[in-house]
Amino acid sequence: MNPVCPLCGRPIPPGVPQSRHHLVPKLRGGKGGEMVLLHQVCHSTIHRKLSETELARQYNTVEALRGHSELARFFAWVAKRPPGWKGKVR
Repeated sequence: MNPVCPLCGRPIPPGVPQSRHHLVPKLRGGKGGEMVLLHQVCHSTIHRKLSETELARQYNTVEALRGHSELARFFAWVAKRPPGWKGKVR
């Protein structure tokens, strides 16, 4: 069974661009900390919208990331795309 992206809810099949996200950024004390497997497009969007400091202080859980208003809209939108969709992050 394929892993599921905890942010958009789509499966992450083999060969689909993916990456591991440190819930607390490595530069803010998260080295060796909890990580989650995400679609690359979901991961890139997080880092495009939030600073390392914001990630460490306010958005260091999956629930907090899903609760961010702009990110929540993106995750709802991307959830309707096929699992292999890798679009471009603006």
